[in-house]
Amino acid sequence: MKTLQIDVPDQLALEVEAAVSQGAFGDVGEVVRTALREFISGRRFELQEQQQLEDIAWALREKPMKLVPGV
Repeated sequence: MKTLQIDVPDQLALEVEAAVSQGAFGDVGEVVRTALREFISGRRFELQEQQQLEDIAWALREKPMKLVPGV
């Protein structure tokens, strides 16, 4: 496991510590690991969606759909 050292604004640190003291998380590290997992997971979805939209746009530019009457 790798250790990361970060600086956060005082208010954010207070909110993280409050979440721990209220029992929402076991410790500060758990808060940070959860937040990072959620960020990466969400970002991965956004990147996949962006790539799919770019692929669709490319396909439409390369082979525009022809409208066929009655189909």
